[in-house]
Amino acid sequence: MKKGIKLHWLLFGVFLVNFGNSFVWPLTTVYIHDQLHQSLTIAGLVILCYSGANVVGSYIAGILFDRYNPRTLMLEGLVGAIATMFILVWRSGWPIYPIMLTLVGFFNGWLVTLHNSYGTMVQGHDGRFVFNMIYFSNNLGMVFATSAVGPLYQYSHNQVGPLFLLTGLLYLLFMGIVYKFYRVHVERRNDEAINADEMQNQQRTKLPMPNLQIIWTLFMALVVIWITYSQWSSNMSVYVTNHNISMTLYSLLWTVNGMMVVILQPLMNIVNQYIKNDYGKIYVGICGITLSFIVLLFAKQYIWFVIGMVVLTLGEVTVFPTVPAVVDQLSPKDEKGRYQGLLNAFISFGKAVGPALGGLVIEAFSYKPLFITCAVALILVVILTSFVLERNKKYVTKY
Repeated sequence: MKKGIKLHWLLFGVFLVNFGNSFVWPLTTVYIHDQLHQSLTIAGLVILCYSGANVVGSYIAGILFDRYNPRTLMLEGLVGAIATMFILVWRSGWPIYPIMLTLVGFFNGWLVTLHNSYGTMVQGHDGRFVFNMIYFSNNLGMVFATSAVGPLYQYSHNQVGPLFLLTGLLYLLFMGIVYKFYRVHVERRNDEAINADEMQNQQRTKLPMPNLQIIWTLFMALVVIWITYSQWSSNMSVYVTNHNISMTLYSLLWTVNGMMVVILQPLMNIVNQYIKNDYGKIYVGICGITLSFIVLLFAKQYIWFVIGMVVLTLGEVTVFPTVPAVVDQLSPKDEKGRYQGLLNAFISFGKAVGPALGGLVIEAFSYKPLFITCAVALILVVILTSFVLERNKKYVTKY
């Protein structure tokens, strides 16, 4: 048995990690291209390595969470992340930058998964509320960081070293919080109990087939959702600026996104008190993201891009926090970390391959065929996901 963590300390940690991480990813492409004088293709490969390492870190942390002391794992991840950040403060040239950035991706996936896994241990709150608040804290950190990163980058004369220094200091602060407040009590068992537990391990951790079908269907759905969603944060920047809209106004779209999440997420906690149909929220959320691409088919003026972003955000605040809450409900206590790790790994995979796949479609056909492809793919996801979930929901075992 594990004694749960206080929710406010968990959320503060989520905020700090995402605040620090959001100093890193927005500048990667422009720094590699403009300061390190590498091609955009090389920049894309570096981001792919970063995201791939994120997948690996997520999966490993999820497995280890169920077997070892979570606080120790969090501290070890922070030590690795801080060491990497401080190396980048002094050595951020080529090729050390992409190597260290790949390690940053690994430790970021590690920390994010551990936070999601810690979320399954919060006591006194409904799982939907916990994951809504984790999502809220993630976006709150992103809003503050992305608002500050541009001026700080300019103030540091287009160098990333000071930003990595600030991120490392934030992680040091977080390490102190983890050391003091992330303590969880793990009951020690005698050898006889451990041996008996190992003999029954297969039976104890084997999920019922309806649970497995729903969880893995959601994982596959998340890959497609994030492949499409990532078009907004990658290839859309060129499409928007091609319509004589400044890069500043494109960045403002993400400010709108972040502020909407911060405002809407507490309201979702109220909605969840009255609407318990989590599967319905998933369908509605995917439909919202689908609609954003339909809006893009007709977008020529800036206001239409704003409308598309508003619709996209309404969809994401519905589906993204709900999926980990459902996975939490359907996974047993000794496997929660593993499945939260897999969930974050599939999300990272979608983020990694999305920009490259979108770029291939754009080069072969253009932007509007990309938007149609995204909309059709998401419609198919809604149909297939609803078929599997509705067929199995009456037979699942909740933990």
